[in-house]
Amino acid sequence: MTFLDILIIIIPAALYTAAPLVFTALGGVFSERSGVVNIGLEGLMLFGAFAGVLTTLLIQDTVGAASPWIAILVAAIASGIFSLLHAVASITFKADQVVSGVALNFLAAGLSVFLIKKIFNKGQTDFVDFRINKEDVPFLSDIPVIGDIFFSRIPYTSYLAIVIAVILWYVLFKTPFGLRLRSVGEHPMAADTMGINVNRMRYIAVMMSGVLAGIGGSVYALSISGNFTGGTISGQGFLALAAMIFGKWHPLGALGAALFFGFAQSLSITGAQIPFLKEIPSVYLIIAPYVLTILALTGFVGRAEAPKASGVPYEKGKR
Repeated sequence: MTFLDILIIIIPAALYTAAPLVFTALGGVFSERSGVVNIGLEGLMLFGAFAGVLTTLLIQDTVGAASPWIAILVAAIASGIFSLLHAVASITFKADQVVSGVALNFLAAGLSVFLIKKIFNKGQTDFVDFRINKEDVPFLSDIPVIGDIFFSRIPYTSYLAIVIAVILWYVLFKTPFGLRLRSVGEHPMAADTMGINVNRMRYIAVMMSGVLAGIGGSVYALSISGNFTGGTISGQGFLALAAMIFGKWHPLGALGAALFFGFAQSLSITGAQIPFLKEIPSVYLIIAPYVLTILALTGFVGRAEAPKASGVPYEKGKR
């Protein structure tokens, strides 16, 4: 097997598994840039996965292959609304943001499992008939070498995640809205003095994090797992949180970190096809993403600075 053959196996798999992490990590960037820590990304992903699978099962007989795409939109809205619980607790009532995020994770896990048992009378949903499939991009997949590596056997959601990362970079760093959002995360009192509604900006950011995490969860469920159980999302939200930190709270940095962790996750899928990896016990390849997460954060998080007001509730008139 040549090096090119290995790339043709690894890179499409990495893009495939990274997409949910990219969406969710971008949601974390939005929230924390506004000054609100969102440990609840795992729960928001979980709720998005639940909403996405349930919606697909309800409408697939009517709309067919379009059902997973509609379900992603529904999941985005559902998780955006669900994230309001964290926003109300941490912004309006000024609760500890870490505790609120952890509570959101527990609530999402308990509520989704409860609803599954009520609706399906068992611990998991049925499998969806229509998934987000791996596709070859017309024309581009025919390009020699590059086509096989970057444009073959990859879901369109992977490309969408990359495009959204670039768009959010532009929004955060090239628009007045982005400047206002970053200002409330760095110095909310100064932003308030300039007439910016700090709480409103933070509400918008937390809801955006819910929308993006919901997309991430539904993409995972509808492209990778195919159904929903209480364990469908098992650590991916925390990997996305780590990608956000590793990426230094920057959309493009989070994109790169999520692709790196997606590559690590893909090893458990592709390892059996690669000569120097197939002899390694599969359990080591499964835990590789989490080991790499610890190593990455140990080596780089000390050099990354979070927004200065991150995790600090804003009280008008107080420093």
